[in-house]
Amino acid sequence: MESTPFQVHLRGVVELLSRSIYSGPAVYLRELIQNAADAIAARRDEGHAGGLITITPVGPRSRELIVSDNGIGLDRGEVAELLATVGRSSKRDLLDMPRGDRLGQFGIGLLSCFMIADEIRVLTRSARGGDPVEWLGRADGTFSVRPLSGAEADAVPVGTQVVLAPRADDAPLASEESVLSLARDYAEYLPVQIDVIRADGRATRINREPLFARPYEASEDELLELGHELLGARPVEAIPLSVPATGTTGVAFVLPYAPPPGARQATRAYLGGMLLSPSFEDLLPDWGFFVRCIVTSTGLHPTASREAFIEDSALEETRAELGAELRRWVLRMAATRPASLASFLAVHHLGLRAVAVHDDELAALILPHLRFETSAGTSALRDLAAAHPRLRYAATVDEFRQLAPLARPDEPVVNAGYAYDEPLLRRAGVLLPGLTVERADAAELVDSLSEVPLAHRAEVEALETRAEAVLGDLDSAVTVRGFSPAEVPAIYVTDQAVLGATRRRDVAADAGGLWGGLLGKLDAAPEGPRGRLCLNWNNALVRTLASVSDSAVFSAAIRVVYVQALLAGQHPLTRQDRQVLTESMTDIVHLSVGLAPGAEGAAGA
Repeated sequence: MESTPFQVHLRGVVELLSRSIYSGPAVYLRELIQNAADAIAARRDEGHAGGLITITPVGPRSRELIVSDNGIGLDRGEVAELLATVGRSSKRDLLDMPRGDRLGQFGIGLLSCFMIADEIRVLTRSARGGDPVEWLGRADGTFSVRPLSGAEADAVPVGTQVVLAPRADDAPLASEESVLSLARDYAEYLPVQIDVIRADGRATRINREPLFARPYEASEDELLELGHELLGARPVEAIPLSVPATGTTGVAFVLPYAPPPGARQATRAYLGGMLLSPSFEDLLPDWGFFVRCIVTSTGLHPTASREAFIEDSALEETRAELGAELRRWVLRMAATRPASLASFLAVHHLGLRAVAVHDDELAALILPHLRFETSAGTSALRDLAAAHPRLRYAATVDEFRQLAPLARPDEPVVNAGYAYDEPLLRRAGVLLPGLTVERADAAELVDSLSEVPLAHRAEVEALETRAEAVLGDLDSAVTVRGFSPAEVPAIYVTDQAVLGATRRRDVAADAGGLWGGLLGKLDAAPEGPRGRLCLNWNNALVRTLASVSDSAVFSAAIRVVYVQALLAGQHPLTRQDRQVLTESMTDIVHLSVGLAPGAEGAAGA
């Protein structure tokens, strides 16, 4: 027996495998199982039924791990060729079997064992005849091939046996607990029987029926139970998936909870029943964040590490078809199960809105079914667009609160103040035919309210003039209109320019000095931004104020109505507004007891 060097620099290859190709040394077991499964598939092609892989972990009686199969085996020439030449695409190339169900890279896959052991021993007998062979590979970069005879040969059945003596630091990866866990994780869905031999001699079969490989045959309860196992919670629904062109089948489970912001969909992906990735991120379109999938494929192509799929036309076609499956599910639900759609949107509406802002495909699919708050109640955008081809929206919640009471029932204002709603509404104007979307204008809404009857026009104009004079120091215009409900005496209407000016005045007052003076000058122009107090002529208090001749009573009442309108519209009160409220209420109290306004202050002075 002679030692022969590998045709590569072995230490460099092992370092490459551990650092650049494989995610970690635990993949050694996956590679051994995959090689064994390929060998069994090759023997089946030659008419041999059945197939079994047995794994004997390191235990109290042995420091060796053994993986055996009853597959096609190798003769002496094949051993030397396959195991000496790293980089050969797979055993099937040499054996002239270009089949899609052979997933192993036999040479590189076997060398992955050097990540946990310094020596690899392979005993193999070919199903095509010939003496069994022992191959011994060493971490120093050499290997030897020895034909077996006599009792040694009799002990080797048809198939292959790989024996490893793990290094002390890596021995836990070959323990019974680890082997059972890794074998189940990687290979429980392989179409080959796999037994793990326990320390007491019992054999534990790890195989499970891959329900997701035939989702249209499994019951809904079976699929939902699988989803519960995968998610840790019972999914909302299980959506069968199938892409015949790439041999891809599986199930998408609709999450019963909203995933964290920025979370992407993650798919548990299998290739021919062998785990490829527990969380592959690129199998669904980005907007499919609301599902988690489990799939298996025979037509997608793995990377060198077999821990991801290659980004090629097959993956692109699969991704497009799976996205189409999800679209069909949403559309079917919208057409036949509106209550289920409402429940789905209630859980995932914020994430759907966030993605739809940037994704035309999802926006076109989901926008019509999203619900928006309006001055006339909450409604789906599809129904809003059908009833109101011209939609107006308030860009902030504050704007909506002040504009909603002004909107006519047949021309509602939409609240676009919540996250993502304004850009979605703007996109709706492009994506939904016949729909016009524009921002609501407070002045336009006020002007559209009912004019006071002509018989009271002179009285109203006098009220507006007197009220504006009273509120002159507050930069508020005054308009009188009739609107519902009559119990509301007034509404204060503003816009972003007015709010900005108010904030600048507060900052200027706090800052003082040069900086405060500069900020103050920004709003010193006589035609600067002004809010508008809209008095309700349908309200009894307002009509009474129109007939009040006492200027002190009128002034105090108007200023109280002004602050009340601010509070009702949830506008932030400035320092000046709070002072106005205090002074006006004090004046009203004084007037009620017969004192002149400001009498208490004068007496104190």
